[in-house]
This record gives sequence, structure tokens and C-alpha cells, in this order.
Amino acid sequence: MTVSGGEPASTREGASTRQRIVEATIGCVARDGAAGSSMGAIAAATGVSKALLHYHYSDRGRLLVEVVTQLGERLAVRERSALEGVTGRKAIDGLWWWLDGELARGELRVLLELSLVRDPVVHAAAMAVAASRHASAAGTTAALLALLELEPRVPVALIADASVALADGLVLGRMVTAADPRVSFDVFWLAMLGLAD
Repeated sequence: MTVSGGEPASTREGASTRQRIVEATIGCVARDGAAGSSMGAIAAATGVSKALLHYHYSDRGRLLVEVVTQLGERLAVRERSALEGVTGRKAIDGLWWWLDGELARGELRVLLELSLVRDPVVHAAAMAVAASRHASAAGTTAALLALLELEPRVPVALIADASVALADGLVLGRMVTAADPRVSFDVFWLAMLGLAD
């Protein structure tokens, strides 16, 4: 049987099941950490048998690679849209609203947690996503400076790397303290904009 787009129904159902597994894995890692997210726990959270989980993902490493890759792609898409429709002074607020959404969503925390997994294929995927995050941050930083009509006196990539470190620090800080991340964000960007003319 095929569906309207010519795609077999079983293919569509398989993709749906794979996505449910990915989402359940994200939830498990957010709740129990990477170490506590066994294939059994993920299968239970998804509502599928371990056999079906292994049919879609032959091992935990392959599943975690898929999760890391999808989280990296989602983060990049949302970051690219952070400055859409904002002008001038509202650019900093646009960037904050994006970061605040990321902190609330919790996916960046899951991504950071998975970057600590020792499996070489998961680690390689996490490093690829980290490189992509730094490149995306460079684009966002350049766009921010352009909106503010500022010329950086230091390389944009350096400011971008610091902004990635800030985001990661705010994620980790939120796990430890109830401090207001907006204050840290504002102080950081005030200092970074001080490096521009």
C-alpha cells in the first residue's frame, strides 16, 4: 500500500517510529542523564519493544548519534532565525529570546550531556555538532554586529566562541543555581560590544 506521495505506508510508519524513539531518548537523557538512558529505558519510554528499538537502531551508539545530529540541526535552525525581523537595538533582545528559549527547552543540556559519552562514534558526532555550533555562532555574531552597525576590533570567530561558551555555561549554571541568566547574558554582550567600534 502506498500513501498519496507514492511513499509506502510502512516507510512512513518506520520514520514515525524512529522519530518517536529519538524524542523518547531526548526525554530519557534529560531526565536520567546519558548513563541512565539504557536501551531498555528508551524502549519503555517510547512504548516499543527492545526488539523493535534494535530493529531501528542496532545499538545505543547509533541511536545517540542520531539524537546528537538532530539536536544540532534543530539548534542551528532556531539560532539562524533568532535575528529574523529584528532591527537595531532589538537585536540583542532577539538573541536573548532565542537563548532563553533554548534554556527552557532543555535540548542544549541534552546535547552537552551526550558530548560526554565515551563511545567514539557518539563523540565524533558531538564534535561535528560543536564545530557547527561555532560556525553558526560566527554567523549570528556577524549578523548581530551588522544590525548594530558595529565593526569588531577582534575576530568575530573569537566573540562567537565566547558566546557558545556563555550559552553552555548558562545551561550548566541553570542546573546548579537559580541565578538569573539574563544578567549574565547582558553583562557578557555589554563586554563583547565594548570590543567593537
